[in-house]
Order: sequence, then structure tokens, then C-alpha cells
Amino acid sequence: MGKGWSAIGIMTTVLAIAACSNSEIPPTAQTPTTQAPAESSPAAEMSPGEKANAEFQDKLSGPELLQALQAGGHIIYFRHAQTDKDYADQADKNMRLEDCETQRKLSAVGIQQAKDIGAAFQAKNIPVGEVVASQYCRAWQHADLAFGRHQKDARLNFLPFEEYSEAQVQEMKDKVMPLLTAVPASGQNTVIVGHDDIFEAATGIYPDPQGIAYVLTPNGQGGFTLQANLLPAEWGSL
Repeated sequence: MGKGWSAIGIMTTVLAIAACSNSEIPPTAQTPTTQAPAESSPAAEMSPGEKANAEFQDKLSGPELLQALQAGGHIIYFRHAQTDKDYADQADKNMRLEDCETQRKLSAVGIQQAKDIGAAFQAKNIPVGEVVASQYCRAWQHADLAFGRHQKDARLNFLPFEEYSEAQVQEMKDKVMPLLTAVPASGQNTVIVGHDDIFEAATGIYPDPQGIAYVLTPNGQGGFTLQANLLPAEWGSL
């Protein structure tokens, strides 16, 4: 949960637009600048990350996207499916990664979303290699429900704050970029199940709603192309 960040909120519109429209995402950080939004229109009330998500244009869609996924070579980054609440549990001093009862949980809707995603991958013959998830229960449970397996990676975890400094945003980006730029095994796709703040730190895009996925294609040189985003229900109609 990060759309209200003070740090992300001041990231330059250039970063947000670059994450949407450039064909390559460089591994180096952008320098944030302060830009006060206008108050005259609903769009202006969005953070840069929300605006980038809303304005994102697929490069691949429909049969073309399905064929690309069936060929492998992509990273599919899921923001975990819907939870019963949406709050920054990472900032709760009583939250413990080893105890799911102290964390936000997948709702009945979220559980079904994850199952339906997995069924769509099987029905559409989309190959899945590595399945990587954060250590938060809602992420690795989404991975298990959809794909039957997971490996946990702490680089996908939140930092334990509700609001982040620019340095902390950069820290999250530095941690997750190696996962987003790693070329999958031949003929396979890598699935990542993580969180909103982590993806926004790396791309400038705030992934919304819960359960949304972004398809990225690593270029083998430390960058990637953002190809498409899909809502949970859209996998079955590819």
C-alpha cells in the first residue's frame, strides 16, 4: 500500500511517463523532483504512479500477447490478489512474517482470483518456470494457489514503514531490479508475486487494483520492456 507516499508522490512525472511509454527501463535511478499537482481535475489528484498505471498502453495484447507468453522469456509481476483489508501492515509493530494471523489476508475473492489465474495459465498453455514471492503470506499464498509452488525472496518485501524517504525508495528499487531484469530459462516465464510499493519503486507505476499483473521482457543488458498489464479476470480471455 503506497499511493499516499510522501516520497513516491514527489517522483517526477518524467519517471512515471518513462515507465509507461519507453521501450526500455534502464537500471539506473532517476532523480526525483517536486511537482505540485493541480487541483482542477480528477486526473491531477492522482499520484504520478497512479497516473502512470491509468495511462499505461499495452504494446502486446490479445492473441499476440498470448503467443509471446507461450514462447516464454518474460517476467510476470503480480501484485497479490485481493485482501480482506488494505492497510500498511508492514508498519505495524505487531506484524510478524512467520505469523499469517498478524498480516493482511487474501479475501475469498482474492483466493478465487489466484485460483482462476492459475487455471487460465494451464488452459492457455503459458509455461511457468520460477515462481518467486515475497515473504508476506498473501503473496506466497497467491503463488501457491495459482501455481502450486513458490520460493520466497526477501527482496520483494516492504521496508517496515508506511511512508518512505527517497533513499528508501531507491533501496527497494535496487533490491528488486535484479529480479525484474533476470532472463528466464529458455521457453519459460518467471512469475513474481509481490506488492505495489516494490513495483512502483522500480518502474514509477503504482500497480492497481490488487491482483493486477505487468508483463516485462528482460533485454539481457540490465533493462526490460513493459509489454502489457492484465487484471485477474483478463487471463482467461486472452
